[in-house]
Amino acid sequence: MAQSKERNSLQKRQRLSLAGIYESRKLIARLSVNDFKTKFAGSYLGIIWAFIQPVITILVYWFVFEKGFKPAAIHNAAGAKVPYVLWLIAGMVPWFFFSEALSGGTRALLDYSYLVKKVVFKIDILPMVKVISSVFVHLFFMAFAVILYALYGYYPDFYTLQILYYSVCLCILVTGAVYLTSAVVVFFRDLNQVINIVLQVGVWVTPIMWDMSTMDIGETFKNILKINPLFYIVQGYRDSLIGKTAFWERGFHTAYFWIFTIACFWVGNYVFKRLRMHFADVL
Repeated sequence: MAQSKERNSLQKRQRLSLAGIYESRKLIARLSVNDFKTKFAGSYLGIIWAFIQPVITILVYWFVFEKGFKPAAIHNAAGAKVPYVLWLIAGMVPWFFFSEALSGGTRALLDYSYLVKKVVFKIDILPMVKVISSVFVHLFFMAFAVILYALYGYYPDFYTLQILYYSVCLCILVTGAVYLTSAVVVFFRDLNQVINIVLQVGVWVTPIMWDMSTMDIGETFKNILKINPLFYIVQGYRDSLIGKTAFWERGFHTAYFWIFTIACFWVGNYVFKRLRMHFADVL
């Protein structure tokens, strides 16, 4: 009887639930703010570096591709030419968040190993802390993108609000992914390097710098590239800011994305829960 109660208590503590995350929301918020600040602790410019690096990256890509390679003209649904910098930033903003959240979330248990070893601490919130920490910069660049578009004459409207929907989609997708990767990396440290390679390849496989509609790669290969769930996110940002297309008009891609994301979240939850009891021993 006593063993049964102890087992049930252990299972309850191990259960990764949305209710448990909600109950710990204040702790998650405090840890997320602290995590964001500590990334740049000791530097003269502090958190300003979090914004400088992405801006410089966007400027470099814009200069290389628009002034150097001179890509084919990009047009919106009405046939009007779209400045390349606007088209580029609509893809870079969600990608910056995804890459930062995935790489940081994968290291969550390693970075907070001292908390993992505390029996009473809810370690299931640690991957979430890393994701929320990355949201701060993402919010800034969402606002930056909207202002930049307004300067070019693309003023905010109903469709612009959709970037909030696509940001939530991105948060849920990357959260499921980091619950999986943060649990596995404890036992397989090389996963950090694998993630870095995946991100290096992913930024080119995802149509961020190039327009899939103008590429002569065949419909079959285009459909394969669309399997990437980030295609839905990047295209969604462009639909919201440029194409003025509602997400429900892309019913098939929306359904596929949510099926993939829910499956990813379930797998991440399951693996994290199964491996959780061994984290403290390995760390």
